[in-house]
Amino acid sequence: MKNTLNKQLNPMHVWAIAFGCIIGWGSFINPGKKFLFNSGVAGTAIAMVLGALVMIIIAYSYAYMVPKYPKAGGEFIFTKVCFGKVAAYVCGWFLLAAYLTNVPMNSTAIGLIMHGLFGPVLRFGFHYTVAGFDVYAGEMFFAMAILILFYLFNTRGVRVAGIIQTCLAAGLVVSVSILTVAALLSDYTSVANMLPLWGFDKKLAIEAAKMGTYNGVTPFVHEGGQAVAEAILATFAIAPWAYVGFDTIPQAAEEFKFSHKKVSFIMIVAILFGCFVYTANNTITAAALANWPDLIVNSEGTPWLLLAAAEKLLGGFGKALVGVAVMCAVLTGIMGFYMASSRLMYSISQYGYLPACFGEVDAKYRTPKKAMFFCLLVSLTGPVLGREALGWFLDMSAIGASIGYGATCLATLVTMKKDGDGSLFLKIMAIIGAFFSLAFIVLQLVPIPGFESVHFGRESYIMLGIWCVLGIVFYIWEENNL
Repeated sequence: MKNTLNKQLNPMHVWAIAFGCIIGWGSFINPGKKFLFNSGVAGTAIAMVLGALVMIIIAYSYAYMVPKYPKAGGEFIFTKVCFGKVAAYVCGWFLLAAYLTNVPMNSTAIGLIMHGLFGPVLRFGFHYTVAGFDVYAGEMFFAMAILILFYLFNTRGVRVAGIIQTCLAAGLVVSVSILTVAALLSDYTSVANMLPLWGFDKKLAIEAAKMGTYNGVTPFVHEGGQAVAEAILATFAIAPWAYVGFDTIPQAAEEFKFSHKKVSFIMIVAILFGCFVYTANNTITAAALANWPDLIVNSEGTPWLLLAAAEKLLGGFGKALVGVAVMCAVLTGIMGFYMASSRLMYSISQYGYLPACFGEVDAKYRTPKKAMFFCLLVSLTGPVLGREALGWFLDMSAIGASIGYGATCLATLVTMKKDGDGSLFLKIMAIIGAFFSLAFIVLQLVPIPGFESVHFGRESYIMLGIWCVLGIVFYIWEENNL
C-alpha cells in the first residue's frame, strides 16, 4: 500500500484547524497580562487589525504556492524547491519549533482554567516549583490525560480529527459572540471604563504602589504621539505569535478533498475570526470593568480579567461561557498543532532529513502515527515542566512562524519569475510580506528601546541556541546515513 495520506478534509475542517491554532489561552488571559497596560483598548485593536492585515498580505503568497505544491510540509516544500535542501531544513526545523511548542503550552493552560473556574480542585498530591510556577500532581496528570486523548483522536484518521476540531471551533466562536452581544447590550459597559485607551506604564505604577504613592494610573498613562505609536507597536510586534496557526493550512494540503484554490479564502476568514476574538476579548474586559487598571497594578499574579468581566455581565452563565470558550480554544490548539507538527515531520522525513520512521503512515487510518507519537512524548513534558519554563521555548514559536512566512514570500517571488505567471499585485504582496517577516524576526532577536516586552529573554536565547545545536546534530546524522 502506498505511503500516502487520505484526502478527507473539507473547507470547514481546514478553517477550524487554522482558526483553532490561532486562538489559544493567550487571547483570554492577555488582556490582564499584556494588552491592556501595554496598548490599551485602542492600541490593541489597531495593532490586531494591522497584524491581521499583514497576515492577509502574507496569506496571498501561501494561496499562490499551495496549489503549485499541494503536499504536506508546506513551507518546507516551497523552500526546498526554490532554495535547496539546507534552506528547506532550516525553515522546516524552526517551523517544527513553532508548532510543537504550542501543544505542551496549551496543555499547561488546562490547570489554570480549572483553577479559575472551579478553584483548587486539581491542586492535590505532590507538587514542586519550576521557575516560580507551582506544578501539582492533579493538574499534571489531568493535562497528560487530555494530551493522550487528543493524540488518540488524531490517530483515528484526519476526518475524525477534522470533525472534532470543527465542533470545538464553533463552540469558541459562539461563546465569544454571545459575550460580545451581552457587552453591547449591558448597562455595565461604557467607553469611560476603557480609559486609558492607550494603556499605561505598569512597571512605574507598581513601583508607586509599593512605595505607597500610587493614586490611580493617571500619572502613568501612555499619551502623546510617540507614546501612542509605541503602545500600538508593542502589540503589533507580537503578531507572528498571535496569528501563528493560519499557516498550518499548507501542512494538511495533501489531505484536502477540495480545490486548493480555496486556500486564500479559508486563510483570510480564519485570520479575520482570530482578529475578532482577540479584539473582542480585550474590549469586553475593559468595557465591563471600570477598575481594570487597579486590578492589574494591585494583583499579585496575572489577573484573569475577562473571567471577572463575563461574570459581571452575565453572572454564572458568563463565567461558564468563558470556560467553554477558553477550553475550546486550548483543545483546538492541541488538536491543530498535533496535526501540523506530525505532517511537517512526515514531510521532512520523506525527504530524508529526519528519521525514516516519522515518514511512515498507519496502514488503517492513513495518519503519520509514529510522528504523532513523538509529538505526544514531547508534549507530555509540558505538564511536568510547568508553564513558565515552557515560555522560554514558546518564544521560538514566533521566530519559527516568521521564518516560515518569509520563506513562503520569497519562494513566491522565485516561482513567479521561474513560471512566468502571477501578477504585479501578488509580487508587491510577496515583497511586503517578506519585509514584515524580517522585521518581526529583528524585533524578537534584537533588543530595541520601547520593545522590551517583545524580544527574547536570556533563557529564550539559551533555548534557541539548544534548538539550533539539535538541528545541526540531526542534519549531520541524517547526511551521514544517506
